[in-house]
Amino acid sequence: MISRLSRLPRSRAVAVCAAPVVALLAAAAFAPLPFSLAQPGLTADVLGEKKGAPVITIDGAATRETSGQLRMTTIEATGYEARVGLTDVLDGWFRTDRAVMPRDSVYPSGGDAEEIARYNQAEMKESQDLATRAALSYLGEDGDDVEVTLEMSDVGGPSAGLLFALGIIDKLDGDGRGGDLTGGRVIAGTGTIDTDGTVGPVGGVPLKTQAARRDGATVFLVPRAECSDAQSNLPDGLRLIPVTTLKGAVSSLVALEKGEGSVPSC
Repeated sequence: MISRLSRLPRSRAVAVCAAPVVALLAAAAFAPLPFSLAQPGLTADVLGEKKGAPVITIDGAATRETSGQLRMTTIEATGYEARVGLTDVLDGWFRTDRAVMPRDSVYPSGGDAEEIARYNQAEMKESQDLATRAALSYLGEDGDDVEVTLEMSDVGGPSAGLLFALGIIDKLDGDGRGGDLTGGRVIAGTGTIDTDGTVGPVGGVPLKTQAARRDGATVFLVPRAECSDAQSNLPDGLRLIPVTTLKGAVSSLVALEKGEGSVPSC
């Protein structure tokens, strides 16, 4: 083959050699890759209603009227079985309103659509339970007397834990001095929660800040470990407040509301 190519005109020889490369690139462009494409998703006010029913319902303890909003944030990703090709990946890398994420980081359970849905709902249920226990523990309330129901059936995953916990605290105690945790603002955020109040990272933060600002938020609570991610393409008019614990998140919101003390920043 080398001897034959050597007798061809240079331009024709280059064309012959390039043909397999072009074919491979063309195949790569259309071959499915193990990625998902994500974009800003819905947000929901945990102090409000979802489909006509309160997101947070509390029995066994007196609740208070609240003002402002505490908006949990999400990302919207292509389905597990969606075909994502090279051109999709390249397009996503050069856009600020899209993100290319390893499919396993979006759908860690694998499996079919029904199995993934069950996994995400189980994670959401666990997140709600942890948020309830963390909030009641912070307030010194007895979990045997106070029953909290959280309704967010069409959202999966654990990333709303922090906002659920803050919503419970706001409905039961506010800022502890008769005011609201929100100070009447639209506050958004993300973060997992443990029963001891530790706030953990979640991923997809740059897209969540866009969703938050789109839906009117001026403050965004972010796990401190993801400050640098949150600062990437941060929308104008959105203030970041890093948090590591539920107690720290409450203290920051009270300081912001009252104008007293320092409010941490990324």
